[in-house]
Parts: sequence; structure tokens; C-alpha cells
Amino acid sequence: MRCFIFFVCLTCVSSLFSKTLKVGKNEFYKTIQLALDETENNDTILVYAGTYKENNLVINHSVFLIGIDGPVIDGQKKYEVVSVKANRVWLEGFRIINSGFATLDDPCGIKVYGGKNVTIQNNVLENNFFGIYLQNCINCTIKNNKVGSNATEEQQIGNGIHCWKSDSLKIINNRITGHRDGVYFEFVTNSVIWRNISIRNLRYGLHFMFSNDDAYIGNTFRENGAGVAVMYTKRVKMFNNIFENNWGDASYGLLLKDITDSYLYGNKFISNTTGILMEGTSRIEINKNIFQANGWGMKISASCMDIILTTNNFIANTFDLATNGTLVLNNFNGNYWDKYEGYDLNKDQIGDVPYHPLSLFSVIVESMPSAMLLFRSFMITLLDKSEKLIPSLTPDNFRDEKPLMKALTL
Repeated sequence: MRCFIFFVCLTCVSSLFSKTLKVGKNEFYKTIQLALDETENNDTILVYAGTYKENNLVINHSVFLIGIDGPVIDGQKKYEVVSVKANRVWLEGFRIINSGFATLDDPCGIKVYGGKNVTIQNNVLENNFFGIYLQNCINCTIKNNKVGSNATEEQQIGNGIHCWKSDSLKIINNRITGHRDGVYFEFVTNSVIWRNISIRNLRYGLHFMFSNDDAYIGNTFRENGAGVAVMYTKRVKMFNNIFENNWGDASYGLLLKDITDSYLYGNKFISNTTGILMEGTSRIEINKNIFQANGWGMKISASCMDIILTTNNFIANTFDLATNGTLVLNNFNGNYWDKYEGYDLNKDQIGDVPYHPLSLFSVIVESMPSAMLLFRSFMITLLDKSEKLIPSLTPDNFRDEKPLMKALTL
């Protein structure tokens, strides 16, 4: 108790002696760096409207740096615009533009070097190589920012929000467009990506690698080059996201590669080349998701096992499921398939005969893509109907024993 009272008193005393510095055309400080050079921990700097060409702006103290009426910090296409090298920094209200371009040191609009408890919110970042970059950070928040670029090739641009070797991050309600990857996580743990919009990025809307115990919730990933990739990761939770309009011969809504012990719930996969592509994945639960108007609803490679697929809707997909093997070590029960033609005599809303979601034609196309030229031909329709009556080439245990008669309300 005494320690707590001492801490409260110390906090009050430190805030009592903090000061506010003002930067602007009509203020004492004409540049942001001059104000930063005279700050101490817990000071506040108010920056008024104007364009500030500060070369590389370096923050070395725990300060509140707040823009009033959208001041612009311009890197002049030469410098990293803002470098944060302190803990407990608050950066808000700026338009940060025109960082340098270099593939060796990755200049950024905002880069945080080993920071703790840093908050970056309500900023606009445009035409930067990397937008916001967190490196060796703990308990940092990136919130309500707009991060954009107009690059046309991957080598011309970095990622919108790039996080490396960090823990307990919160990436909330940002809008990212036109970068290489919208959001990139590598060696990032115990973090959340929540309510972001990542659209029209050149490669991935979201790219996860070696990042365990994370969650992404309520995000929208639309019209990205290859969709979303989550790779070499354990214990990922993916709830209520939208994966939409990711088209191309190598595109998908979501790639799960070497993922284990993870959970997908309440997501929507709409109008993608492939809704979910899974490779080397095991112990995944996929519940209450919608797969609608995709080329393939899901592709599950033979290297996957212990996939539990239940209570999902498969609606208007060209192919619902595809695989490249004959051994099935997964469970597909209690889903709605719009192509199911079975009956329900006891009226319990569960089909009385199993459904085989793997069509013969999808097996043929998997090994011979050019066979798509025959899609919707009479011969292919006849082959698929025959295969459903007497399965011979498709795995017999690749089936839903309890197909639902009506789509779930999700």
C-alpha cells in the first residue's frame, strides 16, 4: 500500500513539473526538432498547421507530440520522416509524407525503435516507403491511421504497417491501401489486429509469419494481390473477418501454411479465386463461416490433418472443396451445401444421405487445370452425377454425414 501511494505521489509531482511547448509560424518554436531538443519526459508539444521539412525528426524523450489542424511533416523523398527512440511516446494528428526510398535501411513514415507503450493514432501517412514500422516493441498501439501509397510494383514500396519481433501490440481501425502488404507480422506474439480495412495492396492484405498467440478480428481484406497469408504459426484466432474479391491465378482469400491449433469463426469468404487454401495445416477448427461465390470454397492439401469443418455455409461456389490426395484425415460434418440434392424424411433439417462435396471434375481440374475448358459441358455434368451415385475416383470418406437442409443464419 505504501508503495502504491508513493507511486501516485511521484506521478503527480512529475506531471506538475511537465511543460507544453508550441510550434508554428507564429509561435516561439519554428521547427519541431528545436522543441524536441528542449523537452523532458512527459512534456507536450503542440504543432500547428503548416509544412515542416525536418529532415529526419528524432524523438528521444517520452513526450506527447500532437498536431493541431493537420500539420504536414515532409521527408522530401530523402529521409526517414519520424524516428521514435523512446518509451511512452504519443504521436497524433499529423500528415506524414514523402519518406526516402532504400531497400537496405527501410526508411519509414514513422519507425519505432525498441519502444514500449508508444501510441500512434489519428495520422495520415502518404507516399512513404514503409508506412508505420515497429521493431522490438512492447505494448504499443497503432490506431485510426490512414496509410496509403500509389506504387505499382512490389519492389517500389514497403508494407503499410510492419511489425517485427514485438509483443502485445494493438493494431486497431486503420485503413491501409497501395502498399506491398497491408499489415505484416513477423515474430510478433500476444497481439491483436482489430477492425482494420486493408484493400488494393500489391501482395497481401495481411501477412503473418512465425507469430504465435495472435488474433485478428473484424477486419476487411479486399482486392489485394494474393489475399491474406498466415504461415508457420501456432494458436491464431481469426474471427468475423471479410475476405473479398481477391482474384488471380495465384490468389486466395486466406492461405494457411503450416498452421496448428488455430480457430476460424464467423468469417466471410466472398468472390475469391479460392476462399481458403490450406497446406501442412493441422488441428484447425472452422465454424460458422460463409463461403460464397468463390472459384473454390476451400482447397485442402493432402498434408493437412485434423481439420474440423462444421456449421459453415457453402453457397454458389464453382467448386466447394478440392484436394490433391486420396487419404482424408479430416472431419466435414453439419455444413450447408447448396449443391446437396438429398432428402429429409424425418424433417429434422439434416439430410438423410451423406453429401460428397468433392466433385469428380474438381479432382480432374486439380491435376489438369486446362480441363476447365470443359466446365458446364454435358459430359462433365454426367460424370459428376455418376460419381455422386457410385463414388469410384473421389475418396469415399471425403463426405459430410450430416449435411444441413437449410443455410445457417450467420
